Amino acid sequence: MAEILRYFNWTYVSTVASEGDYGETGIDAFQQEARVRHICIATSAKVSRSMSRWSYDAVIRSLQQKSNAKVVILFTRSEDARELLVAAARMNATFIWVASDGWGAQESVVRGSEPVANGAFTIELASYPIKEFTQYFTKLDPYNNTRNPWFREFWEHRFQCSLQEVSCGQYSLSDGSFEQESKIMFVINAVYAMAHALHNMRLAACPNSTKICDAMKPGTGKRLYKDYVLKTRFDAPFRPADTENVVSFDANGDSLGRYNIFHYHGDDGKYVYTKVGHWAQDLVLNTSHILWDQQAPPTSQCSDPCRKNEVKSMQPGDVCCWICIPCQAHQYLLDEFHCTDCMLGQWPLENLTGCYELPEEYIQWGDAWAVGPVTIACLGIICTLFVIGVFAKHIDTPLVKASGRELSYILLLGVLMCYSVTFVYVAKPSATVCALRRLGLGTSFAICYSALLTKTNRIARIFGGVRDGAQRPRFISPASQVAICSALISCQLVALLLWLLVEVPDVRKEVKPDRRDIVILKCNSKDSSMLLSLTYDCLLIVLCTVYAFKTRKCPENFNEAKFIGFTMYTTCIIWLAFQPIFYVTASDYRVQTTTMCISVSLSGSVVLGCLFAPKTHIILFQPQKNVTTLRAPTARFSVTTGPPSSHSQTSGSNFVPTVCNGREVLDSTTSSL
Repeated sequence: MAEILRYFNWTYVSTVASEGDYGETGIDAFQQEARVRHICIATSAKVSRSMSRWSYDAVIRSLQQKSNAKVVILFTRSEDARELLVAAARMNATFIWVASDGWGAQESVVRGSEPVANGAFTIELASYPIKEFTQYFTKLDPYNNTRNPWFREFWEHRFQCSLQEVSCGQYSLSDGSFEQESKIMFVINAVYAMAHALHNMRLAACPNSTKICDAMKPGTGKRLYKDYVLKTRFDAPFRPADTENVVSFDANGDSLGRYNIFHYHGDDGKYVYTKVGHWAQDLVLNTSHILWDQQAPPTSQCSDPCRKNEVKSMQPGDVCCWICIPCQAHQYLLDEFHCTDCMLGQWPLENLTGCYELPEEYIQWGDAWAVGPVTIACLGIICTLFVIGVFAKHIDTPLVKASGRELSYILLLGVLMCYSVTFVYVAKPSATVCALRRLGLGTSFAICYSALLTKTNRIARIFGGVRDGAQRPRFISPASQVAICSALISCQLVALLLWLLVEVPDVRKEVKPDRRDIVILKCNSKDSSMLLSLTYDCLLIVLCTVYAFKTRKCPENFNEAKFIGFTMYTTCIIWLAFQPIFYVTASDYRVQTTTMCISVSLSGSVVLGCLFAPKTHIILFQPQKNVTTLRAPTARFSVTTGPPSSHSQTSGSNFVPTVCNGREVLDSTTSSL
């Protein structure tokens, strides 16, 4: 019975037992088996023959109070089972009955209560009729069966007559229908088991006698049971030829159980018992013979099954009633009672039995977020290389010399690196890419603004010296300017290398705060650390801007300071706008990366456009302006327009620079900045 419940997952049932050894012992054994299989008893009731019809109604009412326990276990006598069905019909109660062999397959139990009994599972001991007993019993009459004192009473009741009448003794039990009791086989087997035990005991205790000896006298019953009855084993007599039935007992004195399982249901307008399986140490059911009203087995559970994303919250000591608690979206089911978080970068499988690695998301080269910055960077690189080519081709012209060839090439290198940074930021993050991001961003700015700071400082010192009539300023030679610029760049490089040592570059996986199934692959450096690394570049920009402002009143024809000033003012605006935009777009890595790339390219474009575009235009389209003029030593800040003369050199303590189209050439015989 317990295995039938487990088969259909009926884990919450009620029980009814008849008072007495049969019902109470049977229901106790069932409850033990039910506990092993985690089946809970909702309510238990007992019935007896002395109960009134109202008492049976009370039992049905108590069963109805446990509405989730739709299955009722009956371990009752046939009469009690019949009364319960009648009471259920009166109260319009519907249950799935699972009954012991007290109900079995008897028609008398369900007669008149067929609709209420519909769907019941009943159990009956597996037996077969013994035709020899039928022949023996049907030949009995009151005259040849004087051994049974109740047989005469049975005869008179059977034929509704009195044996005082001569005709009463002329009836025969073979007349009419005769249905052999299904348990006759077990009675015969029990008699034969005792006979075998006594026979074996006599052979052992009285080997030299064919009669009962003293060793078999009263008082040896315990020995008979323990040493002989329990050890008896023989083939059952009178069994059909195709049937195997060995009679034996276990250590508790129980014989091996064999049961047939019946399902009571309606078929073509009538109700019948259909054999749907059997049990012989294991349950075998043929569910194709089981007909359900709803095309599926009903449920009998204290709590509804949890959904696939829910776990059971149990009360202590309760195995049948629970509360379903949903798991979080990022959790999987460790078992039916526990949710467990997936590791970072993982997401639950569809069936929630585990986790799988999420695909890493980063900007792809073909994304719209990458196409724009990459296009700008490519155009910038082409323009920068074009300017480098123009300057290299016209390297000995006065305008290129006046621009400061060495610093111009360093500055163009910084601009080229600014554009190249875009490709590093669009590339898939890795330890190498992350290291290049840290080095490339700060270094490219440091190269640009170190060169500009060196240039503006030189201009300020030169024209400051001219105004004051001072001697030629120190450290304005090309080698000195390159050394100063390199020293400024080295400060940034040292800081970046220390950062790489303190915080080793690597990648990290970032999951959205709402735990969506998206893993973003990023470098492990923080945004604040990245902006902190640009502090030195900001200092260079501020100093460049200050020097550009100081040199704004240089001679009108010296327009180098004007272009540098315009470059720095524009750069300041870009940087002031960049930092808040960078933090505002931090929630979307694609927007933030695109903003970063465009801002860096824009900074390089400002330098390229404001400083080098006018010079390139003069070199290519206005070569007549690419000439050298000299300042008169007697006229302060005046520029002569006559041809250059070797006698127009600085003399004494006064230093007057040579100019080309408004740009000073410190020494026309040397390669200067």
